[in-house]
Amino acid sequence: MTDDFEARAPLGLVLLTGLYLFFFIVTVTTFGNPYPFLGRIYVGTSAKILIFIDSLICLYLFLGILKKQLLTWYFVIGYNLFEIANTIVNLYFIAPAEIERVIGEQVDREALLINNIASALAIMLLTQYIFRHKHYFTNRKKYLF
Repeated sequence: MTDDFEARAPLGLVLLTGLYLFFFIVTVTTFGNPYPFLGRIYVGTSAKILIFIDSLICLYLFLGILKKQLLTWYFVIGYNLFEIANTIVNLYFIAPAEIERVIGEQVDREALLINNIASALAIMLLTQYIFRHKHYFTNRKKYLF
């Protein structure tokens, strides 16, 4: 009975795994759409390549968290910090008028700012949780498979 209990992942890790599966699905569904990256909006083939790479990273993070891989713990923290930085850079360098031009619709500037700041704060809180629970990542293997 104790082996079964030790083999089970804690609820926080299960929820984290589900969250990164959700991130993977959301990223895949944006394939073919414009992609804001480091202060520039990419369209066409370059946007598809960036989304494909981001999808692969999210898939790796999902599988690594699922397998409790310690190396993934470092990657998740790095990825989250990069996403926060990317959000801040995009907010600073991409004008709402440029977003309106690319998507062809009017954008609520206040909502854009509030939504991006809220998502960056949520990712910061998520990163803090992951940082504090390094002990969940018990698999010290280098490779996922």
